[in-house]
Amino acid sequence: HGVPPPLVAGSHDPLLEWAVRASRGGLALLTQGSTDGLERLARAEVSAALAHLPSADITEFNREEAGALLAGRNCALVEWARRDQGLLVARGNPKKVRSVADLARRGVTVAARQAGAGSAVLLDRLLAREGIDRKRVRFGPAAMGEGDLASSVKSGEADTGLGARAAAAMLGLDFVPLVVERLDLAVSRAAWFEPPLQALFAFARGRRFAEKARALG
Repeated sequence: HGVPPPLVAGSHDPLLEWAVRASRGGLALLTQGSTDGLERLARAEVSAALAHLPSADITEFNREEAGALLAGRNCALVEWARRDQGLLVARGNPKKVRSVADLARRGVTVAARQAGAGSAVLLDRLLAREGIDRKRVRFGPAAMGEGDLASSVKSGEADTGLGARAAAAMLGLDFVPLVVERLDLAVSRAAWFEPPLQALFAFARGRRFAEKARALG
């Protein structure tokens, strides 16, 4: 029913945020979490949505969730990147946070993410895999993106939080890797052939983009 607006919703990713600006294709970002993005795409409110939603056993990303939310919506998943997801900690790791089990230790405050964010879903899956009741974890205020979460660790508001290696690197934090996750852009078929998304992916095939991706890890 026509082409949706040139908006990219879903999860926050430093590489995508930079590429949207640098490609100068007229796209705008609306990053309020993976689930929110897929729901907006299903309602044709956006042209694409970045998602990193793990399956229950953390062996796959996005296929089950996108298949359910986008059934019959004439959309496709395009792999955007793979990135390290883990625990962001202050330089020197003063609280000695080295595993998911350490999140339940007394005196450790964990930066949360909003409900429906890929990182929030992944953390719940990791806690369940370790047999840790979420109620044993002391959570701080919810962060609305990778940058906000990193900032809360940098400022000392939280001791740690689950996020991307790139977010840690950008603020000089240490990083404890846990999972290699796949980020997919779920795209509207109608919007895929329009100039904004074509400009983004043309830019993503270039040397400047490759260098930035390497720099962000």
